[in-house]
Order: sequence, then structure tokens, then C-alpha cells
Amino acid sequence: MAPPSVTSGKAGEGRSSRPRTSAGPVRVFLLSPARVDGERMGMVLSPRAGFALAHAVQGPGAPLGEVFRFASGLYFRGKLAYALAFGRAPPGESAALVMAPGAGLVPAETVVRAQDLRAYAEIPVDARQPRFREPLEHAAAALAIRLGPGGEVVLLGSVAAAKYVDPLLAVLGGRLLFPAEFVGRGDMSRGGLLLRAVRAGVELAYLPVAGAVRHGARPPRLPPLPRSG
Repeated sequence: MAPPSVTSGKAGEGRSSRPRTSAGPVRVFLLSPARVDGERMGMVLSPRAGFALAHAVQGPGAPLGEVFRFASGLYFRGKLAYALAFGRAPPGESAALVMAPGAGLVPAETVVRAQDLRAYAEIPVDARQPRFREPLEHAAAALAIRLGPGGEVVLLGSVAAAKYVDPLLAVLGGRLLFPAEFVGRGDMSRGGLLLRAVRAGVELAYLPVAGAVRHGARPPRLPPLPRSG
């Protein structure tokens, strides 16, 4: 099956393009996908849904980042906010690229519709599946060319997840980085960590995925996030 069609669009917090600043190297973030076959995505796709996001998805479309943020909750919310806060994309590029099954790397602001999300759900997130692996590899190779030799790519996802780490590592090699504090944390803890970094305005330290310890002891539990005004 061909990858689902997408069109670029803008919608509030779903925008992930931002001007490149002069502070530091070009840096974009790869966001691991939300579940497209879960209960919350089912709510978005239900014709009986009465909320605005579902109406948009079933009509003109909605930004992929916003749809995945709803489907995933805290974890994707943290990844998207962090990429928007600290991404330094070159002109015309997006700072937040989402792994979309069968479509490779899709800018978070890209407008998707119900048929696109259903097409994603048909493709397992598994490196052994060519329908998932090949578009991801092709997109990563094209990204590396567009960013140039000094551009950095940071994975915001579990480095223990071979299903997408292995294809990315095979293409990007030492250019693929990840937040060092991700090791040993679960999804919710990673999401909370990213949101704290955004609120503090302090970017995390990164390590190359190649040769890194990808499994480790669980770190101390983070304190609860303060309520925003």
C-alpha cells in the first residue's frame, strides 16, 4: 500500500517549524510515534465523537502533532513541546519530525485526515516490516543530506526500542543522538522530564546512540509537575 497522502498546514501549537537561531548547530528532533490503534485514537476516529479535534480529523484535517499528542498524552506532549522549544531547523525544515508508519518522517505540523491515520494503523511499527522500515530509512537519508554534515538529529523516543532505533542508526550512525537522561525511564517519566526542561528553558545533554548504554537502572522518580497558571 502506498504511504498516506499529507498536506502541509498550520494550526496553533501544532506548528513545529521555527526559524533557526545562531546559538549552536542545526538540530532537529525525531519523535517516536503514538499508538494509532489505541483507545484514544479510536475516539478521534469515531463518527460519534463530539469534540473539535475529531471533527477536524474527519473533515479538513488536523496537524499530526496535535493528533498524536491527544492519542499519547503526557509523553508525546513532552516530546512535541521540547522539539518546538529547542529545535534549530534550517530554513524550510521542521524542527519536529514524527515517525509515521508507512510515511517515514512527517513534520508535526502536517495536516492529516482520518484515512491517513487508518493507513498508519495498518502498518506495524517493526523494523522487520519493510513497509515501516524502508520509508523511515529513505526519509532519514534524505534528512541527513538536507541538514548537511554539521546537522544533528536527536531521537525523542526509547533508545531501547530496536523497532525504530536500528533503522535510524543504520542510516544516521554517529549523527543520531538522544537525551542521556532517557536511559532507564519509562514513557511517562520521559514526558515529564521533557516538560520540565521546557519550563526551565534548559536543554538536556545528548549522547550518540551508537555505542551508548541503551538499558539501565530506573532513575529516581521525578517530583510532580507544578500546575501551570
